[in-house]
Amino acid sequence: MTANSDIILLVDADHAARQQMKDSLSREGYALVEADSGEQGLEIFAVKHPVLVILEIVLPGIDGFEVCRRLRAASDVPIIIVSSHDDEVDKVVGLELGADDYVTKPFGSRELTARVRAMLRRAVISHQAATQKQQLEFPGLHLDMANRSAKIYGEPQHLTPKEFELLFFLASQPQRVFTREEIIEAVWKYQPISGDLRTVDTHVKRLRQKLEESFDVPWHLATVWGVGYKFEPGQ
Repeated sequence: MTANSDIILLVDADHAARQQMKDSLSREGYALVEADSGEQGLEIFAVKHPVLVILEIVLPGIDGFEVCRRLRAASDVPIIIVSSHDDEVDKVVGLELGADDYVTKPFGSRELTARVRAMLRRAVISHQAATQKQQLEFPGLHLDMANRSAKIYGEPQHLTPKEFELLFFLASQPQRVFTREEIIEAVWKYQPISGDLRTVDTHVKRLRQKLEESFDVPWHLATVWGVGYKFEPGQ
C-alpha cells in the first residue's frame, strides 16, 4: 500500500473534528472520504472500499459500535475508533466488536497520522505473511487464508474474520504457547491494555463452541493457565 493510492473513510458527526483529521491526513498524502452518520458511512464503505476506517462512537442513527460490528462481519478492514469517551467499558466493547485501535479525543495530529501509518504497515505485513502460508491442514481441519475459509471434515464453517484469523494464527505454529498480549498484537494488531485481554478469551470460547463442541475433532485450542493459549494438533 502507498499513501497516495489509499482511501481512508472518516465517520464522525462533528464537522470540525472531521476537518482536523482530514487536514492532518491529507498532508501525508492520503485520500479521504467523509461521512457524518453511521448509515452514510456504511453506504460509502460499500462503494469506495477504503483501506482503513476512522470511526466515532457517537453518531446519529446507527452508532459507531453497530457500524463497527457490521464492518467487521463483512470485512477485515482496519478500524480505528476515535472518541471523547474515555470509559474502559467503551474501549473494551469497541475492541471486542472488532476495532483494531481506540484513540481518546482530544489527540494530536501527529499521533493520529502515526497510528494510521502503523495500522496500514501492519496490514501490509499481515497480507504478505498470509500469502506466504495460504493453507493449513490438520486431521479434520482445513484452513485456507486466501478464501478465509475453515472446513471441519470438509464441511464449511461460518467464522467471523477475527475468529478465523485467531484460529489460523494459533494453528500456524502448533504447540507454541502465545500470551494474550501476543495474540492481541498479532491478530488485532495493536498494543493491548489490561482490559483488552478479555476479548481473546471471548473469541477462544466462541471458537470452541462453534468447532470443538460441535464436532469430534482430534485437535484442541488449549488453555495454558497463567500464560495464554496454544493449538494442539492431535494425531
